Amino acid sequence: MYFHQSQTRSSPVAPMSALEDGDMGTFGPELPAMFDGVKLAAVATVLYVIVRCLNLNSTTAPPEVVHQVTALSRYLFKSCPLLTKEYIPPLLWGKSGHIQTALYGKMGRVNSPTLHGFRKFLTMPDGATATFDLFEALGDHSTGDDVTMVICPGIGNHSEQNYIRTFVDYCQRHGYRCAVLNHLGAPPNVELTSPRMFTYGCTWEYAAMVGHIKQAFPQTLLVVVGFSLGGNIACKFLGESPSNQDRVLCCVTVCQGYSALRAQETFLQWDQCRRLYNFVLADRMKKLILSHRSSLLGLKSSNIGDVELSKLYAATSLMQIDDSIMRKFHGHSSLKEYYEKESCLNYIHKVSVPLFLVNSSDDPLIHQSLLEIPRALAEKMPNVMFVLTQHGGHLGFFEGAMLLPQPLTWMDKAIVEYADALCRWEKNRPACRRSGRRDAGSCLQRTGVTVSEQKRANVTSDLHAWTNSSHCTC
Repeated sequence: MYFHQSQTRSSPVAPMSALEDGDMGTFGPELPAMFDGVKLAAVATVLYVIVRCLNLNSTTAPPEVVHQVTALSRYLFKSCPLLTKEYIPPLLWGKSGHIQTALYGKMGRVNSPTLHGFRKFLTMPDGATATFDLFEALGDHSTGDDVTMVICPGIGNHSEQNYIRTFVDYCQRHGYRCAVLNHLGAPPNVELTSPRMFTYGCTWEYAAMVGHIKQAFPQTLLVVVGFSLGGNIACKFLGESPSNQDRVLCCVTVCQGYSALRAQETFLQWDQCRRLYNFVLADRMKKLILSHRSSLLGLKSSNIGDVELSKLYAATSLMQIDDSIMRKFHGHSSLKEYYEKESCLNYIHKVSVPLFLVNSSDDPLIHQSLLEIPRALAEKMPNVMFVLTQHGGHLGFFEGAMLLPQPLTWMDKAIVEYADALCRWEKNRPACRRSGRRDAGSCLQRTGVTVSEQKRANVTSDLHAWTNSSHCTC
């Protein structure tokens, strides 16, 4: 009995002995193998996240170009190789729209040159002081003509931004004079002289700069260029009056959103981290406004008071800042009215000169639904060409082999290439040229890209119908 109990008690020991003697050799190698599998899965997960975040599986391709077939569009395809060549961003990170945008926002460009020009001050009717910087060409233009780039930068930007300096230097070396608007309230160490700043669609300062250039250089032809918010201002300016298009060869905009009313819906969504970008932009805008607090509050007839400042401090989005501060600079009764009246959507169909509208598919700030606006314009208006790259982010468009980006971007080269082509096109059509004023409409009649008033009305109706619909799937 004792033996039986002893045998019973010792029976669990037997398997343990067996494990110690032989079975451990069977299970032992499986434990390290299991840990190796976990490590492999972790590495695979990290690689998958990297590939997804950097979009490494995306292929490069030429830009999508939407246009009508005209004599001018055929000429542009022959004269602008970048329209048909692949845009190749840096291999390791260039296919990520977020990284392209972050690099643009943080450093602008690589090895930006130092510019040498002079600043002009213009007194506006309401007492505001507009400023722009003028940079002369560093050589003759290839056509021998006098051509000036009139440049409107992005939100809160001025001529000292790195991306502007890089672009201006490249234009100068190709024979262009450059005039760069400094948004009201944006340049450092320039005080406001009236109780207002730049807004999303106010064209007053840009119009003053263009008017000054036309008067100072009677023979010059103009290339209108706008980046992001500046693209909205440029198109709105041209569409506000036919006389604004006199002596204008063409207009180029890059990464604009076309409709602030539609964009506000998408800017509150977390898709593509747009809500985060909205917060960052709002924080920058808040700091810029507060840097002029004494001017905005201390000047007479200011619409900004303590209530508005309290709302500004609490704002976490551009829409809240626009509603509490920006719309009141021009007396708009509501945010909806402000966005409707200040968007180029109501004016762009009135532009007769060639329009070159550039956007990127992976721009995290511009929702895909907004790109239907330039697409519709290009499909219905023969003077419009819509160019959509697969990569580039928001005003990034960096190029490079592996890691380090090149100083010049695809954007810089594409704008100058297009402008050069239009200059040569104009040079070969002497009937379109005048010694003083230049009527854009009469020139376009000879290029085969005229737009009838009925077609303009149809385009306007279609755009408004699209904007008021629930087309956006945010």
